[in-house]
Amino acid sequence: MKKFALSGIAVAAMLAVTGSAQAQIKIAVAGPLTGPNAAFGAQLKNGAEQAAADINAKGGINGQKIELSFGDDVSDPKQGVSIANKFVGDGVKFVIGHFNSGVTMPASEVYAENGIVQISPSATNPKITERGLWNTFRTCGRDDQQGAVAAEHITKNLKGKKVAIVHDKTTYGKGLADETQKAMNAGGVKEVLYEGVNTGEKDFAALVSKIKAAGAQVVYWGGLHTEGGLIAKQMRDGGVTATMMSGDGITSDEFAAIGGPAVEGTLMTFPPDPRKRPEAASVLKAFEARKFNPEAYTLYSYAAVEVIAQAATAVKANDPKKVAEEIKKGGGFKTVIGELKFDKKGDITRPDYVIYTWKKGADGKITYVQN
Repeated sequence: MKKFALSGIAVAAMLAVTGSAQAQIKIAVAGPLTGPNAAFGAQLKNGAEQAAADINAKGGINGQKIELSFGDDVSDPKQGVSIANKFVGDGVKFVIGHFNSGVTMPASEVYAENGIVQISPSATNPKITERGLWNTFRTCGRDDQQGAVAAEHITKNLKGKKVAIVHDKTTYGKGLADETQKAMNAGGVKEVLYEGVNTGEKDFAALVSKIKAAGAQVVYWGGLHTEGGLIAKQMRDGGVTATMMSGDGITSDEFAAIGGPAVEGTLMTFPPDPRKRPEAASVLKAFEARKFNPEAYTLYSYAAVEVIAQAATAVKANDPKKVAEEIKKGGGFKTVIGELKFDKKGDITRPDYVIYTWKKGADGKITYVQN
């Protein structure tokens, strides 16, 4: 039997290849990559992809390149948990996502039990960070914050108008509607109608009839652009001229694609447009090159990866527990959406919701413009 001896050079080469294969930090992105909310999933995916590419070009995180993987939860909580468990098996250390609050909460428990840090760019329900989990963060604000901004606008700028509240019965949609209702009631305005609809519904004739019968002049929508656009269109088709108002769940140009001219005049709460921040200028060029409009939560996803990278660099380790501890210290992280600081719960310390109006531009396109 012949024995083959490997040269020192060959051994070194093999070790180098092995070391290279191991020198990866696994970050996953989870959200609705398909289905009716795929526009938001694309935002999370593209934001994280560009951030990973930019960080890897500078050497990665503590000498390790970012290896991205993706999980499609289709905005379904059960699928979200399944994706979370798959990430555990794959050795993922950090997760960007999920998009929906109702998916983020059950998935976060899986991550907490298995040593994974989760940063959502978009899940706004207050309960997400109120549960005391060590691993759960978000780069966006909370529904009690944007609900208060919406209610203030209603009580001050739409004073005397009859308000109907409609939600999609989800953790996010009902949660946002309830926070707005609570703040609105505290400001002395009582709704004339409170209704819930099911996600996936297409025919809102019965709802429109109730809105008309109640004499509502403002319809606050707690939900996403998919049903929101249809409700706006069917209200106009049914002769209802009430102003629609909603939250960050309609922050996609698909809202106008679904609702058409009926969405003009719709009011919306969302943070100041991150695309206009000076910190985002060079990154916007990269998105332009890949022909993707980084609207809504795209840059919030990019920022989530930046926070992980900067925290890991600060502690000189890619260990999730150490990274989470560093994030909660309250120090600032320089990101494309500005400096972010986190409290002990995992929330950012700068609530910054403002009011937008959906308008038709000179090019004929209907989109959201900050007031």
